[in-house]
Amino acid sequence: MTSKSPFHLPNSLRMGLLIAALVGLLISALAWFQIERERRNDLEEMDRRAYVIAHQMAYPAQVALQLPDSEAVTAFGSMLEGYRRLIGLAVYRTDGRLVAAGKGVADFTDLLQQAVGQTLAEAKDTVATRRTADAHIHLLVSVIRAPDGEPQGALAVLHDLVSLDERATHRQAQFGFWIGFIVLSLLFLTVAGAWLLYDRPLNRLAEWMRQLRTGDAAEAPPIALPVARLVSESDRLAASFRAARSAHQAQARAVVRADNIWSRDRLRAHVVDCLRGGQLLVVSNREPYMHELRDGKPRLIMPAGGLVTALDPVLQACGGVWVAHGSGEADRQMADAQGRLAVPPEDPTYTLRRVWLSREEEQGYYYGFANEGLWPLCHLAHERPIFRASDWEHYVRANRRFADAALEEAGSDPAVVLVQDYQMALAPRFLKESRPDLAVGIFWHIPWPNPEAFRICPWAPDLLRGLLGADLIGFHLQQHCNNFLDTVDRMIEARLDWDHFAVELQGHVSRVRPFPISVESWAERHVLAGAELEQQIADLRERYELGDLRLAVGVDRIDYTKGLTERFRAVARFFERSPQYREKFTFVQLGAPSRTHIPRYRNYINELEALADDINWRFQTESWKPIRFLVGHHDGVTVHAFLRMAEIGVVSSLHDGMNLVAKEFVAAKPDLDGVLILSEFAGAARELSDALIINPYDTEQFAEAIRRALEMPPDEREARMRRMRRQVEENNIYRWAANFLADLTAVPISNPPTQEAA
Repeated sequence: MTSKSPFHLPNSLRMGLLIAALVGLLISALAWFQIERERRNDLEEMDRRAYVIAHQMAYPAQVALQLPDSEAVTAFGSMLEGYRRLIGLAVYRTDGRLVAAGKGVADFTDLLQQAVGQTLAEAKDTVATRRTADAHIHLLVSVIRAPDGEPQGALAVLHDLVSLDERATHRQAQFGFWIGFIVLSLLFLTVAGAWLLYDRPLNRLAEWMRQLRTGDAAEAPPIALPVARLVSESDRLAASFRAARSAHQAQARAVVRADNIWSRDRLRAHVVDCLRGGQLLVVSNREPYMHELRDGKPRLIMPAGGLVTALDPVLQACGGVWVAHGSGEADRQMADAQGRLAVPPEDPTYTLRRVWLSREEEQGYYYGFANEGLWPLCHLAHERPIFRASDWEHYVRANRRFADAALEEAGSDPAVVLVQDYQMALAPRFLKESRPDLAVGIFWHIPWPNPEAFRICPWAPDLLRGLLGADLIGFHLQQHCNNFLDTVDRMIEARLDWDHFAVELQGHVSRVRPFPISVESWAERHVLAGAELEQQIADLRERYELGDLRLAVGVDRIDYTKGLTERFRAVARFFERSPQYREKFTFVQLGAPSRTHIPRYRNYINELEALADDINWRFQTESWKPIRFLVGHHDGVTVHAFLRMAEIGVVSSLHDGMNLVAKEFVAAKPDLDGVLILSEFAGAARELSDALIINPYDTEQFAEAIRRALEMPPDEREARMRRMRRQVEENNIYRWAANFLADLTAVPISNPPTQEAA
């Protein structure tokens, strides 16, 4: 079987290009002939103009030639100027001596002398055009004759042809414009016509056949095919496929599920095989467990965010050490002298190593460079990134501190280090400089922008070199991998291998791969279930006065990239368009405060509360509010209960690497009763295509999606959710970790990067 060329063009485009090229060549040939014809006409007109001037000046020249040279100049000089496009006139005696000449003639003395000599020798007029390095001229040398017909001298008439050249260039530009317009119009019309009449029907047929192959096709082809035999054969093919699929469906489903579902136990066995006796370390800013003071006593909480949601189950399954910033108020008193703590507290399976930073270091490294600089830079959410030299210095030192802590935990033993996210871009290089034998991977949890955006950062090359210290660099999407390699290609001197998505820098090879991250099932987290869950749901409905209202829910850190403002406005627009749902439906937003040391985040919370209050004031009644905005840190039990009771899950990110809340909502629906509204700008939209995909900036579309979700038929809700749950179950967090570790440990350890100052 021959492979399809990567440069294959659609048939309609090929047809359009061929027709446009032929017509373009024909029109270009006609245009060339027309331009040449007009150019010849212009030269003929210049010939006539020169002869008219020569005829007008013949008698004065004849008189002047009968006088001595000094008097001839006086008699003829006043007549040498004043004609349009005329460079000048010159009068010569029969012996070739110049009698008088205009000012512009001096630059062409040699050329005139030659032409005059030829004219007098042959006793006939000379007409010619001449082009020099600086000019393009028209020349007429006319013989001046006495009354008896004998030559008395010669009159030279010089015209400038620059205006004719400009006119010719203008004509060429006009013809070029119209040729281009005609060709492009013809190309568009041809391609559109061919697509409508040829490509589109065949593509629809091809798509139907693909769906037939995968089991989702309609009974008959979606188009009326003009060939009866093709119709008959298509029907027979469909019948054969359906019969074969029906015969093996149950067996195939069982095999797929047995092979594809990853669990903690399966991951644990896989990791043991990958590590080959080595230790697993995770390095991140955010810690999986933190201790805050409540009423003067330490209280354990699990911070919000996708990173913790994703990686805590991996460490619980595999063991190891998690190196993270100890940011909780009571973190120091709950850890030992080295900052170590066994977690989870109820059933310890791995070690948390806390790294201590001063408030100044935290402000510069985390709130400053990472979240006022890199976060808005990578999310393209219309927030200006801020970069300060002092913040960069703290960022470098903090990355060094985290790398040193990881090296201390690894000791001299073999280890695999998983560095996490944008706060740790320099850590891979620091690790490899000290321990070249370590297998180091970094996963970038947020989007990677295009090179033009990333180059805004003053220290972009340093960040790239830090990341390229890793043996494996992971992103959520292939698009982010493409953007990263493109950024490297434009900003630093490195060897890129686009075929294998690898970068070689100073002898060290880094591979770049997409690893779409996911979640574990709620059952594996041992959250409430059955009667206990129903009681929790009842308690929450009573506490927040939700009664038997139909609910939509959002669960987010309060961040300007999550599209909460757009979400609230869409809810308001929904109630404007669908007033019948007032007092029947409520939107609940669980919002976890985040990065409140940054003024933009503090202000954003205030903006959201004011917006929610305004919407509630417009629509609420004595016993009902359209929006419940619950600000605070909500535990897993509460989040799970809200996801279970809600009919609609809402994710409206303006830009997101993945967004695990979308997958959390799907995982919380074992009864298949729920609809997910998902932003097209979240990475999860690439996998959860059965969600209602929206542009969060389009308020009308967003509001319509809410209405559609509420009114979606039960069988459609169930079918969509079943497909999404299959996707989340088969591609869970354990599969993600298994794939990342397998790729990382399969990479041959190359020479480390040479030590440079970051």
